[in-house]
Amino acid sequence: MAQFTKAAILSSFMELLNERPFDKISVVDIAEKCGINRNTFYYYYADVYALVDEVFRAETQKLVEPELSCGSWQEVFLEATDFARKNRQAVYHLYNSAARDRLEDYLYEVIMAAVISFVEKQAAGLNVCREDVQDLAAFYTAALAGLLMKWLRDGMKGDADAYIASLGRLLDGNTRFTFERHPG
Repeated sequence: MAQFTKAAILSSFMELLNERPFDKISVVDIAEKCGINRNTFYYYYADVYALVDEVFRAETQKLVEPELSCGSWQEVFLEATDFARKNRQAVYHLYNSAARDRLEDYLYEVIMAAVISFVEKQAAGLNVCREDVQDLAAFYTAALAGLLMKWLRDGMKGDADAYIASLGRLLDGNTRFTFERHPG
């Protein structure tokens, strides 16, 4: 019963967040939407911010549990931002609210987890120290998180998949050019 109630609260919250700004959602709204009373809500969550943290914790867990089988940084980025792309309106509402810092922390964390997994796979069998893997993952994470924040700041306009594919073509071409100009 407890898991059912928590799932109902989470589901109701996400429905509301896709409909209206975060700052316009109250505990009463969530309780009414899922058919519980306020006390039941407070039994599970201290406030709506704790609910945001729970949503992000659950989404992060989905990403870090399975072994990612991505073959490119573009696939890693799309995997890491799947939640944001599927819940555009909810993420936009969080971005434009007092919960923005939680959203930014979540996005950075999931991108970093995905990128580290990808970089570790690329470094497998090479003579690369752990610190170099971490540094490279941090670089890619900062770049990708920055691009994602720009997309959010610009109102989430445009197709993220097409943008990442286009950026991938540019970066892949640049890498090939660099290797051709400076062979090992």
